[in-house]
Parts: sequence; C-alpha cells; structure tokens
Amino acid sequence: MKAEAVQPERISVPAGTRPISGLGRSTQTFIIDAVVWAGLLVGSIIFILPFFWMVSSSFKEFGGLFNFPPTFIPSTWQWTNYLEIWRRLPFHLFFRNSFFVSSLETAGVLFTSSLAGYAFARLRFRHRDTIFLIYLSTMMVPFAVRMIPLFVLMRTFQWVDQLQALIVPGMFSAWGTFLMRQFMLTIPRELEDAGLIDGASFFQIYYRIILPLTGPALATLGIFTFMDSWNAFLWPLIIISSLDKKTISLGMAAFRGMTAMRTPWHLVMAASVVSVLPIMVLFLVGQKYYVRGIVTTGLKG
Repeated sequence: MKAEAVQPERISVPAGTRPISGLGRSTQTFIIDAVVWAGLLVGSIIFILPFFWMVSSSFKEFGGLFNFPPTFIPSTWQWTNYLEIWRRLPFHLFFRNSFFVSSLETAGVLFTSSLAGYAFARLRFRHRDTIFLIYLSTMMVPFAVRMIPLFVLMRTFQWVDQLQALIVPGMFSAWGTFLMRQFMLTIPRELEDAGLIDGASFFQIYYRIILPLTGPALATLGIFTFMDSWNAFLWPLIIISSLDKKTISLGMAAFRGMTAMRTPWHLVMAASVVSVLPIMVLFLVGQKYYVRGIVTTGLKG
C-alpha cells in the first residue's frame, strides 16, 4: 500500500493583519519615522515662532509692529529699544527684587520640601500616609480662595508692601514635597540602615546620605520654583504698591500705563526678552539634572 501524502493545512490571515503590499519592513519604519519627525518639527515651529516674533519685534519701531504683511526681519534695527526700557523705568530695581525674591523662595522650597519629603518617605509614624494625603489635597484649593485670607494674614503681620510677603508664603510647596518624596522612595533603604548602624541621627542621614543623592530632583524642583516665582504676577500686584519694590512682571505691566494714547509694544517686547533671559540661562545650566530628575522620579507609592 502506498502511503498517503499529507497536505499542509492552509491558514487564512485576516486582511487587516497583512503587510502593506509592495512595502518592506524597513520602508514602513522609514515612513513612520518620517511622520513622527515631521510632527515634531511642526510642533517645534509652533512653540518657537512666538519667541522668535518677540525677539524680532523688540528691534522694530512702534509702527513696524503693525505692518501687513508682517515681517520677521526688521527693516531697521532699533537697538536703542533696550536702552530705552532702562531709561523710562528703574528696571535694575525690578531685576534686583525679582532675583532676591525668587532666590530666597527657591532656597526655602528646596529646604522645606526635602525635609518633608524625607519624613514622609523614610520615617515611620502614625497616620503618616493620611497626613501626606491631606497635605497633597491643599493643591486642589485654588489661589482665588486663599487670596483674601492670605492678604489678611499679611496685613496682621504688617507685611503689606514688603518683599517678605512674596517670599515666606511661597516657601512651602505640597507639589515639591510630593516630588521629593517620590524620588527618595527610589533610594535603597540599605544606605539608611548603614547610617543608623554607624550611629548617625535622622538629620545626619538626611544631610549626609539622602540629600546628596537627590540632586536631580532638587534641580527639577529648583528650576520650576524659580521660574514660577520669577513669573508671578497676581500676588505681587495685590501686595506690592511701591515702585521700588515691584518685581519684573509688574515692571513690564507698568509700560501699559506710561502713555495715555498708546502702549509702546516695541518696548514691551524688549522688556520681555530681557526678563526671559535669566530663565533661559537657568534651564540651560540645569537641563541635564532636570531631565534626569524627570526620568528617575516615578510614581512609586
């Protein structure tokens, strides 16, 4: 008897799972990469274009801002716009006040948030997680709700029209505590145990072991805090009235009330460029630590 030949079974593949006819895997990968890079390029242009327009407008005359069609390259470069903003308003005082307030507020946030984050991440005490959740819930209270009680408190302390009213309330951050806690949870507990065996106190462990390892998180928190304080407008507008105590954001707003007929937008653009420079320098210097902090800080509970 002859053995019957075994026919291979045919397996039907759904049409939706078949590869694109005529395109290899490398070609498909190239097309996907091209689409992704094109999207990133378009997004970059959308974000960079307003900044480029601001820089370009800062070198134009007032009338050149409203030409149609608009031009990105000034026909006449008005370098004197940058000298004019220093002549019309005491911008050196605005810069000094903003730098003073932002630096002290950032230092305070880094200190208090790292201490609180260490307590919530490494210490064990009753109702620790409940207290942490209650503290985090304060992030859901909008500033408009806290504004009037905070102003009344500042008036009780006689801090109205004083720079400490801008510094002290901003030294405590629930978001900063959350960020530091999440980063400290990623640090091996064996390092802390080794410190306890050597007789170190909790503060010594915090200062000598934990804090040096949280550099990326501290850099991330510092950049965000400094930027937020530097750009603050509503609270300084409420609490500060003296010209020599105004911050950079209030100084830029003062241009709008300088003339009754029109706002010198070319000078506003020049002032905006000058005010953005410290933030850009800070980010460029700390971007390595900032990216590392974002990557390594997870949502570990």
